[in-house]
Order: sequence, then C-alpha cells, then structure tokens
Amino acid sequence: MADFTDVANTLVGLIAGIVYPEGTAAPSITGVPVKVYQGWPDVVQIGADMKGGIVNISVFPTPTERILPARMMEWQELAVVPATVTLAVTGSTVTFGGAAAPAQNIAVLVDNKPYVYAVQASDTLASIATALATLISADRAASSVGPVLTVSGAKSIIARIGTEGTSIRELMRLEKVFQVSIWANCFDQRDPLAALLMPALAAAYRIELPDGTQGTVRYRSSAQIDDLQKQGVYRHDLLYAVEFAVTHALQAVQVVTEQTAVSVVPLPGGAPVGQIIINT
Repeated sequence: MADFTDVANTLVGLIAGIVYPEGTAAPSITGVPVKVYQGWPDVVQIGADMKGGIVNISVFPTPTERILPARMMEWQELAVVPATVTLAVTGSTVTFGGAAAPAQNIAVLVDNKPYVYAVQASDTLASIATALATLISADRAASSVGPVLTVSGAKSIIARIGTEGTSIRELMRLEKVFQVSIWANCFDQRDPLAALLMPALAAAYRIELPDGTQGTVRYRSSAQIDDLQKQGVYRHDLLYAVEFAVTHALQAVQVVTEQTAVSVVPLPGGAPVGQIIINT
C-alpha cells in the first residue's frame, strides 16, 4: 500500500532526475552541488551546506490534506507472473516446453476430468510430465517419455496453466500537500533551480507509486522566503497537492479448473436422488 511517505520518496526521485539528468556522478543541471531529500532540513547541517555552497531541495509532507471519494473499491488485477512453461496438445499427447519454475499450476483435463499439479522448485519438464502421468494413471492408462505426456484412448484433452498474481483494492483516497523547498546561499543559485523545477514538475502530472498505482500532481502555489538573508539562506517554496490511493494488496493464484456439485432433492427434507459433478 502507498502512504504519504511513498509519495514523498517518489517526488524526491523525480526531482533528483530533473536536477541530475546525467546521473549523480555528473554535474547538476545548474552546475552547483545539490542535495535532494525527504523531510525538513537539519539546522546544523543546512548551515554547513550553505557555507559550502551546496543547494538543498527538501520534500516535506505538510499536514494539509483532505479525504476524497474512493474510485476502486472492488478487487482489481494489478499484475500477473508470466508463465514459463508452455503446453501443446496434439491428439492424445501433451508436450511441455519452456522452463520449469515454481508458482505455476498445470491442469490437464482428460475427458473433462481435471488433474492438477503444482510445479516445484526442483522440477524439470520431464518430472512435470511424470507427475501428471502418475496422477492420471490412477484412473486410466497414461505414460510419459521426457517432456511428453500420453493418455491412451482419451477423447478430449485440455491443458491449462495458471500462475500467481497480485490483486489490489482501494481503501481510501487522499489529497495531501507537499512542500518542495529550495535552500541556497544566494538567489543566483536558488532562482535558476526554481525556474527549472516548476515546469518540470507540472509536466509530471502522473507519478508511478511503489504499490503499482498512480498519483496525480497538481500545482498549488509558490513563494520566495528571504527572511534568513542575514544568515545566508535564500529559500523558494513550491507547494503541490498529490492525490493518491491508500490500498490493500493480496497474492492470489489463477483458477485452472472448477468443480461444481449439483444435488437433486425431490421434496423439502427428502434424501437426494442423484448427484452430478461438472468439471470445467
């Protein structure tokens, strides 16, 4: 789930990329050293940085926020792990390809009866075929040679594979104001950075958050703060409201087969006269 700390860290990374487009080992976009961090500056450290000609850019989550209507209350699929095993059905055989890896369930439906095997970390394609052949052999003739499974006399063979994924739902939605402050020892170092950051952050209307959701960045206001000129500190504040969701995520597996039991009862309280098992 994303909280305002994740949003602040994302803004820090975004600003760092603007200030150091060629990487932090290269000079900043204005040619002066710049520190970018989350939180409010330490008084002692920023005093030393100002004397050393190091510009600071702080990203501070202010207490100003409001609750917005949630948009995604139902569970939604966020990401699915790609399958690494491939399945090819030809007549009465199933050929396994690709690479064996855990967190995959393989189902083979023989004449509509399902046989499911969970791939283990130690498996190979041949061992997967062997495991399924063993499961099927409890009911009918089946064998395997290498990565090929054969089911003799089958009228219908369907092969499926399912993996794991992440589902997510929105618990609440917030709009929180973040204060981006530029701290420099003179306006010649402060003002060029402010002129670069404002349009760059305006262009970054959508930001990607660690939980896979997006935040919306909206400009609020800006101001120059020159109260500390005598101490050699020149500040420029940029205020942005970021809308983001507080979410809950869970891991889930894909369904590869279903089984439905239907009982027939002639009268209330009577004994069932039959049962139908439907496999799909």
